[in-house]
Amino acid sequence: MIPHPKLITKAQGIIQVSNPEPTTSIDETLPSEGYKLDIGSSKDGAVHITGGSSAGVFYGKQTWKQLLPPSLLRHTDGGREGPWPVQAQLIEDSPRFAWRGVMLDTARHFMPLPDVLRFIDLAAFHKLNVLHLHLTDDQGWRIPVDKWPQLTVVGCWRKRTMLGSTIHAAYDARPHGGFYSRQDLQEIVAFAAERHITVVPEVDMPGHMQAAISAYPELGNGAKVGVMEEWGISKHVLNMSDQVLDFCKDVLDTVCDIFPSEVVGIGGDECPHDEWKASPSVQARMKELGLPNESALHGWFVAQMADHLRSRSRRAFGWDEILAGGERTPADVLIGAWRGFDPISIAAQRGFEVIACPDMAAYLDFRQSEHEDEPTPVGTVLSVDVVYAFEPVPEGLTEDEKKRVIGCQANIWTEHMESARRVDYMAYPRLCAMAEVAWGKPPSDEETESFKDRLEAHFQRLDALGVNYRQSSGPRPWDARPDALGKPRSMEDRLEKQPRFIADLL
Repeated sequence: MIPHPKLITKAQGIIQVSNPEPTTSIDETLPSEGYKLDIGSSKDGAVHITGGSSAGVFYGKQTWKQLLPPSLLRHTDGGREGPWPVQAQLIEDSPRFAWRGVMLDTARHFMPLPDVLRFIDLAAFHKLNVLHLHLTDDQGWRIPVDKWPQLTVVGCWRKRTMLGSTIHAAYDARPHGGFYSRQDLQEIVAFAAERHITVVPEVDMPGHMQAAISAYPELGNGAKVGVMEEWGISKHVLNMSDQVLDFCKDVLDTVCDIFPSEVVGIGGDECPHDEWKASPSVQARMKELGLPNESALHGWFVAQMADHLRSRSRRAFGWDEILAGGERTPADVLIGAWRGFDPISIAAQRGFEVIACPDMAAYLDFRQSEHEDEPTPVGTVLSVDVVYAFEPVPEGLTEDEKKRVIGCQANIWTEHMESARRVDYMAYPRLCAMAEVAWGKPPSDEETESFKDRLEAHFQRLDALGVNYRQSSGPRPWDARPDALGKPRSMEDRLEKQPRFIADLL
C-alpha cells in the first residue's frame, strides 16, 4: 500500500514515463525517513526523489513503484515496455512513528532462510522498518551458541507437532525443526539493512525455555523434559542459579555479536512460578537476595539481563508482563504492550517507552472472519478493517506520555502457520493495514473508504509479487485446514479476562 501521503499536489495532465528508474538526491533538511516525489514538474517530465537520507530515498522509491503498473514488479520482461502514463504530481511525505514493525515467530514453525528474506522484502515494500525476530521458545531453539552446542542439536527439533488448538489434542507424525547458522543470521541482518529494516532479535527468558531445558536439564528445576510438542505455556522454566545467569548472558552475548540492533528482546512474559515455589534452591536464592516473593524474583532476573545488555551498549525489550517488577523494572527497558490496550497507557504513564502491539488489533494469528473455512480459527475476529481502525496512542495520555509511544507492530505467532504460504495468508492484507497505521494514516471516514479502494488495486501488486493473500471475498478452498481445528473466542470473552491481565501491573 501507499501510506497516505501528508501532501499531494497534482499538476496538469498525465505524463508518459519511459524510464522506471527515478533520479535521486538527499536533502538533510527533510525528516530522515521523509521524501519528496516529484513527477513531471520539470520541462523534461522527469521523475525525481529527494530524501532526508538514504532511507527517505528508499521509501520514495517504494511509493514510485506502487504508482507504476503492477507488471513492473514481476521478474520477467513481460509488460515492462514503456512508456507508462502517470499523473503529474508532487508527493511530500514522512512517517509518524520511528518504529514500524512486524514480529515473526520462527520458533513454533521454523522458516527457512529464503522465506525469511522474502518476508523482509515484502515488509520493506510496505515501508516497515523493524523485523522483530522471535528466535526461541518452548517448541524450538533457532540460534547457535558456541558455549552451549546442544541447543542446536537437541533444542531445535521436536518429535511431532500439534495440529490445531490444544483442546483437540491432535498431532502429526513428523519431526519438525531447524536452526539458522551464524552466517544465515548475518545474511538476514545485511539483507534487511539494505532495505532500511532493523532486525531486533528476541530470546525469551526466563519462561518459554523448555527447548533449552531439554538440551541442558541443569538449567531447569529438576523435571526431565523434551522439546515441547503442544501449544500453550510451559510450566518448565529456568532456575535462578549462577549457572543459569551465565547461560543467559552467554546467549545474549552471542545475540549482540550477530545483531547490531540497539534493542534486544528478552521476553519476560508468561513465566509460571509453580516450579520456583516448589524448589528449595530457588527459595534459598530468594532469601539470599531478600526478595519477598516469586514476582520480585522475576523482576530481579529481568533487571540482571537488562544490566548485562546495557554493559554491551544495548537496550532490553520486554513484553508488558515485566512491568509487574515495579521499581525493579529498569527505566530504559522498551515495553511491548500486547495484553489489550491498557498496558500501552500504563507503560507510558509510568515513564517507559512503549511499542503498541495489542492482541485485539495486532495479533495476525487471530482469525480474520467468522467464515467456516478460515484456517485454524483462534482468538477473536481480527479483520483488515479492525487492524486499519487501530490507533496506537490511547486517549487520556498527556503530551509527554503520548511521545513515549514510539511505534507499533503486528505480531505473527506461527503455531498454526506451518509454511511461508500460510504466513502470507494470515499476514496479508492485514499487514498492509498495519503499515498504513504505522506510517500515520489520517483518522477520517473518508480515508477508510480510500483505503478499501486502494487495497483492491493493491491486490494486483501482491499478485505480481506472488503473495498468497486473503481475498476480500473470503478464504479459498485450499486455504482451509480441516485437519487442524481451532478454538474461536468472542470479544466479550476476551474483555472479561482483561482485568486479570493487568491486575499485576497496577
